[in-house]
Amino acid sequence: MTDRRPCKVCNFTRQKSYGVVVPSLEDLKKTGGEFLGFSPSESVTVVLENDGTIVEDQAYFLCLPFNTKFMLLQQKETWSPVRKVDGGTAWMARESVLLEADAVDSSSAMLPWWDLAQQLKQDLASIILMSEAELQTLVDAPRPELASALGFKEERAEKLQETLQRVLDRREEERQSKELLELYLKASENEDRQQDEAGQEDAGDAGDAGDAADVTDGMEVDAASGFISRTLMVLKGKTSPETRLSTEDLQMVVTRGVEAMQQVLGWDRERTSALLQACEAELNTRLQQIQAMQSIRSSAQPDSSQRSSEESTGGGVQSPAQGSG
Repeated sequence: MTDRRPCKVCNFTRQKSYGVVVPSLEDLKKTGGEFLGFSPSESVTVVLENDGTIVEDQAYFLCLPFNTKFMLLQQKETWSPVRKVDGGTAWMARESVLLEADAVDSSSAMLPWWDLAQQLKQDLASIILMSEAELQTLVDAPRPELASALGFKEERAEKLQETLQRVLDRREEERQSKELLELYLKASENEDRQQDEAGQEDAGDAGDAGDAADVTDGMEVDAASGFISRTLMVLKGKTSPETRLSTEDLQMVVTRGVEAMQQVLGWDRERTSALLQACEAELNTRLQQIQAMQSIRSSAQPDSSQRSSEESTGGGVQSPAQGSG
């Protein structure tokens, strides 16, 4: 069981402060909130009272020394350092940190950037942890008052505001880049889906064209439909597509010409012409092979006919001899 640790808790005005003994960070939030009069349903943030460091990790909580003083914050409450105001009125100044939505007091409106300026005064690296709204508050702050709060000269305060503006611009560019990337990915997905749907529609068109060809007994319009839906879809998006077509399909492609191919494939004329030339070359190669085979076959036919005639002639000569014998 975790040892119980003595701690001190206070609210954001530091008017109320209590000592508690708790074993964990969650118990500190619960028990400290009860002492400070917080509602159990509201979330509580724990920070170190001396510098505003947020404490969220149980292991870090256990590493802190005994009697560490914590500040418990509810929604809209923020940590700020102790202000020294003469006459014992520091708590009055701190009461105005919790701003109402309809507040219009100019002195209250100055407090948010003042608190942020004090954080920067203690640690300039806290810029990294600030939200864009906080950074914008510092950029919009009156430069003389900001310089006074930071203990800077106005020139240095001006450079600080310029640096904060660059940080804001970089974050905006990162956000826009992310949004553009998301839009690109969505567009790519939509394009892939549309291509798949188009392929399915083309397949359906091919089936419809086949049925129409059966009904109309091979009319020219049906041949064109079959050419569009079947042959050109084989050609589209393949490596060496001309080798994937039959000789009959190659003849159909060459006969149709560039315009018909370009209309169906959706390519530019140069790319379509290159594909048509490849189909013509493949068709000529196949026709040459066919002609060579026919030539070989035709040259072999006279030999066989001559042997047949010789055999028949020889038989006719021998017949009388046989008969005379």
